[in-house]
Amino acid sequence: MTIRVRALSDEEAHELAHMARSRTLGAGFVRRAQIVQHAVDGLSAPEVAAKMDLCGATVRFWLKRFNERGVPGLEEDMRSGRPATYSPEERSAVITAALSRPSDLDLPFAAWTLDRLVAYLSEQGIGMRRSRISEVLLAEGLKWRQEETWFGARVDPEFTRKRGRSSGSTPRRPRTASSSASTRWDQLPARATRANA
Repeated sequence: MTIRVRALSDEEAHELAHMARSRTLGAGFVRRAQIVQHAVDGLSAPEVAAKMDLCGATVRFWLKRFNERGVPGLEEDMRSGRPATYSPEERSAVITAALSRPSDLDLPFAAWTLDRLVAYLSEQGIGMRRSRISEVLLAEGLKWRQEETWFGARVDPEFTRKRGRSSGSTPRRPRTASSSASTRWDQLPARATRANA
């Protein structure tokens, strides 16, 4: 039995045509809208499947869902899975800490590293791994800066004062004489040897 698309209202037809051509919606959502649009244009489920290089069962599933629920039926249902490990409050604490300046929290450094953030959060009672903190920050659209070296004005604002003046007391090293050894790697010329008589 072939599944056909039900009759669409003008508003549904316009919305479906817009979604099928969209470049801003999710790719899966657009693909499902295209399945229905091809069916609206008169193709049967097997023809849509062949045209879009899909399984016939997939095409029939989405056509049936569209007939039952309309355009909202093209959205995927929530899938069951493992519940979130960290609460929204813990995620919020990670983001708040990462966006704050360590000096404002009375910490002895001027910039965060992931390791420092992990240590600070564990002191606050949030035991989150380094990789998970990075995932939480990326999910919020925050990019982690490269770790800074141990020296420099950005890490320690008083570095210049603590370092003091550079002195010329260190003597320069004398230049070494150039080596007389050959560094050529090509073959040595063949030598003549005396034949034993």
